[in-house]
Amino acid sequence: MSDSKTVSLTAQQFDEMVAHAKACLPEEACGLLGGREEGDTKIVTHIYNVENIDHTNEHFSMAPKDQLAAVKQMRAAGEVPLGNWHSHPETPSRPSNEDKRLAYDSKASYLILSLMDADQPVLHSFHIEGDQAEKEMLIVE
Repeated sequence: MSDSKTVSLTAQQFDEMVAHAKACLPEEACGLLGGREEGDTKIVTHIYNVENIDHTNEHFSMAPKDQLAAVKQMRAAGEVPLGNWHSHPETPSRPSNEDKRLAYDSKASYLILSLMDADQPVLHSFHIEGDQAEKEMLIVE
């Protein structure tokens, strides 16, 4: 499978994701990642938080109006879509079977933020194709 990339984001972006995920508890939070690619590295320049219209702690669906607004903002900023992120309020940072089933874009990175221990959030990035998920290198600095 090995089309996986390295994903790089700032500590401030990580904190932004954690804050949004905690604000959405007990529901899953979600968002899109905009930025640029340099070789095998995806550099996140903006986190776009998106409403989870399912309003549940077991899965998410991104609000279409929020997705459209994020893509417009990405284009205006000269960014490209790099992938998406969502939280797992009660489970580990790994793709569920549903996450794999709904991962339609094999070029996207799928970041999962676990809040099982809300004081120690865990974030991992995955490359998903079909029912296979491979952890990507994730740099937070």
